[in-house]
Amino acid sequence: MPPPPSRLPCPALFLDLDGVLAPLAPTPEAVVPDTRRTAVLRALIERLDGRVAIISGRTLAEVDRISEDAVRSASGVHGLERRSDDGTLVVGDAAPEVRAAVAAFHDFAAERPGMIVEDKVVSAGLHFRGAQDQAGAARDLAERLAEDTGLSLQFGNLVAELKTPGTDKGTALSAFMAEAPFQGATPVMVGDDLTDEHGFEAAAALGGFGVLVGPPRLTAARFGLKDVAAVLDWLDSLSEAPE
Repeated sequence: MPPPPSRLPCPALFLDLDGVLAPLAPTPEAVVPDTRRTAVLRALIERLDGRVAIISGRTLAEVDRISEDAVRSASGVHGLERRSDDGTLVVGDAAPEVRAAVAAFHDFAAERPGMIVEDKVVSAGLHFRGAQDQAGAARDLAERLAEDTGLSLQFGNLVAELKTPGTDKGTALSAFMAEAPFQGATPVMVGDDLTDEHGFEAAAALGGFGVLVGPPRLTAARFGLKDVAAVLDWLDSLSEAPE
């Protein structure tokens, strides 16, 4: 896939966090702030008049921790949490079935060292990066729970997540594009995971495009970047084309 252009007409950047702005780590808490990442984000926001948002599967609290509060517009838990540029916060109500999913994941993980359960209140995550020999069993469990509970199932990089239905990264991107300072801009979604495909599709539907980070695969993204370092280099060089 070719790299994205470095000059764009009125771009609006929507950036995943893990695997895009930060390297993947063995555990969620192992991802920490980075001086260069923070500097690149702050400079980019100033350059683009605030048209930068992080759209992540993490909670907003985790997004803010890792980005050092550099980005005002942000969405967490695949669209279930969303903070607008003016500070308005919208948080979806948690489906009661999430508690059952968290309990089932804990029971499963208790017998399998290396498994990590993440309770995000509105969703339940089961990370199996530290127990990859149990990946098949983890996916089977998540699929059974999704069928039993009606929760939305999303597979990511060595993680299965059961979430309250109704949102995804695409709905978050579309909501941002309907409000200041993103209205009328060209949306660009940068992501690495299967959950970012909704964002790629939403960006394309609104006249923009997606950028896939990592190895090529079947994707709705039009462009590609090799890794996190390449993403930061591209963001650092990005400027607006004259209209």
